[in-house]
Amino acid sequence: MERVETARDLVLGYVRALNTVDEAMRVALPPLDRLADLLGLARSRRISRSDRIGTYSYTVHGAGCRFVSDNGIEVDVDFAADGSNVFDLWRLRQYGLSLPEPLEVTDDDLRAAVRSLQPLLNEVRPGWFGVAG
Repeated sequence: MERVETARDLVLGYVRALNTVDEAMRVALPPLDRLADLLGLARSRRISRSDRIGTYSYTVHGAGCRFVSDNGIEVDVDFAADGSNVFDLWRLRQYGLSLPEPLEVTDDDLRAAVRSLQPLLNEVRPGWFGVAG
């Protein structure tokens, strides 16, 4: 049970870190209504696909964006068609490994942790999760 609690703490930490990134980006880039708007700004070349904003470096990729804070914590997120933030177990693991005291957890523990956090989180498509809105 302790492993699932550790995985649960990791998932909650990721969600908090994602919210922090979202807030920081919207403050730094006033035209941003939501984090997913970064894709459109990068595609229209209004911002670079890879740069630094405030205390984060970012890289726009495919359907998402990877953020790395000054202290090396990585938050990678994809965006659903409706612009909502979505993530999978791989992104959660990468976040855990980037922490100052890295957390290595199994997919099974992460899956159990995500399930235990419903209805806060929901599975938007198989293997992909989002924060319930």
